[in-house]
Amino acid sequence: MNGGQPAYNPIAREGVAATDLAVRKELRWIFREQPTDDWGIDGHIEVEENWCQSSCRRRHPETNENWVSRRYRRGWPFSGRGRLLTWCLRARVSVWPGHRRVPETVASTVESTQSRLLLSSMSSRGWSLGDSSMDILYTCCAGLDVHKKTVVACIRRIDAKGNVQQQTRTFGTMTSQLLELADWLRAEKVSHVAMESTGVYWKPIWNLLEGEFELLLVNAQHIKMVPGRKTDVKDSEWIAQLLQHGLLRASFVPKTPQREVRELTRQRRQLIQAKASVANRIQKVLEDANIKLASVATDVLGVSGRDMLEALIQGQKDSRPLADLARGKLRAKIPQLQLALHGRVTDHHRFLLRLLLDELRHLEDLISRVNARITEVLPAPFAEAVARLATIPGIDVHAAENIVAEIGTEMKQFPTAEHLASWAGMSPGNRESAGKRQSGRTTKGNRWLRGTLVQVAWAATHTKKSYLAALYRRLAGRRGKKRALVAVGHSILVTIYNLLKNHSNYVDLGPSYLDQLQGKRLTQSLVRRLEQLGHEVTLKPKLTAA
Repeated sequence: MNGGQPAYNPIAREGVAATDLAVRKELRWIFREQPTDDWGIDGHIEVEENWCQSSCRRRHPETNENWVSRRYRRGWPFSGRGRLLTWCLRARVSVWPGHRRVPETVASTVESTQSRLLLSSMSSRGWSLGDSSMDILYTCCAGLDVHKKTVVACIRRIDAKGNVQQQTRTFGTMTSQLLELADWLRAEKVSHVAMESTGVYWKPIWNLLEGEFELLLVNAQHIKMVPGRKTDVKDSEWIAQLLQHGLLRASFVPKTPQREVRELTRQRRQLIQAKASVANRIQKVLEDANIKLASVATDVLGVSGRDMLEALIQGQKDSRPLADLARGKLRAKIPQLQLALHGRVTDHHRFLLRLLLDELRHLEDLISRVNARITEVLPAPFAEAVARLATIPGIDVHAAENIVAEIGTEMKQFPTAEHLASWAGMSPGNRESAGKRQSGRTTKGNRWLRGTLVQVAWAATHTKKSYLAALYRRLAGRRGKKRALVAVGHSILVTIYNLLKNHSNYVDLGPSYLDQLQGKRLTQSLVRRLEQLGHEVTLKPKLTAA
């Protein structure tokens, strides 16, 4: 012993019975050099109680350098630098990188993911810890760290003896370079490939590898929650290791036909939003010229409104000829139109109105072309599903196309309607700590589907004598209109799931369905309110006609 302190035994600290030979074997694996006897450290080894995190390097030690102190009987036997793995690995999975603190001394368990990965890594290097190692699901898989210009690929293989072999290469993102990546993965007989969903950069890689390998697109947040790696090479190695142990959950990526329809519907929605923005700018120019057409006409850009705007652009200043351009029911408001169309329109306003009306017509033409393209490429099962969903109150053909393009027609990827609602972001959040509910805010999900469902729910609330309108009125009074809209959208999504899964048609439950569920309770409540108003109530069942 040195200084009266016991020799440090790393294996014993992990809770495993150790011998002097086991200590020698561990040190031989750490330094990856000659046998223990050639190092001259067969006697006294001391390590301070504090550990390093992951920054230790294999060089001549100094006292308290990186919180580590080692003393040897002979000189330091290594030239150059290298990573010290055992204690670094232990500390690496115990604390978040970048914080200089001492991890707790805890016995290794197989309950946590990090400990299981640690033990699996140790067992792959020849360690024998009983049944503590994790299961290996794929003997040969790959992890891809995707960027704009490069793709770092790591192939992780388990040989017959249980040893881990890793190969890492970097490829460009040009088509020829991605084909070279596919050839390399195919030559190495890779079965599964996982990659992060990095922006849109994963899409060309997915398109080239689809059909040849089992692909997994993974949410980057699910990987980064496990502390440790943060270089491109180590990110790819980490993805491959998690994939090999089956710790990655794949995101839903539909087939190519559905992806094409989805891109068209999303493009159409963006064009519609751009059209609405142009309409708002037209209204802003009219207000600047003190033209109050929006105060009288419901639709400024209707047939009558556009005729009036064209006349204004042509230089018409008299409000009476402008008001006389009204059509249909708007002609009943000619006196109000004459007042509203009396303003101060300058050449500057005419130029802006001409520019914005041309842009509006261009956007309308693009929307018409996209609609025609969607109708042309929509597969037959999708067209049938669109016709079925269009029978739900609030859903028209375009909304049904948007919904089907996002979720598809087969519900195999969603085990239950609750899974679909959670994926769409239409289910309440679940944040609870110390037995207290902190927040019920809805989760993040598919924003395209979520937006469509909220619009559909708003339209459904205006339908007469329908279950959805009754549900909205029931909830809006005590939960607020916005929460009620989300709840109605959730109900619509559950209905869509059941229609698509069971291939059934929509049947409205009626506006009195919710009252019938608790008829007795509702009756007692109404009687109590009447009695509070001073009435004497006698209930008599209604006789049904024979």
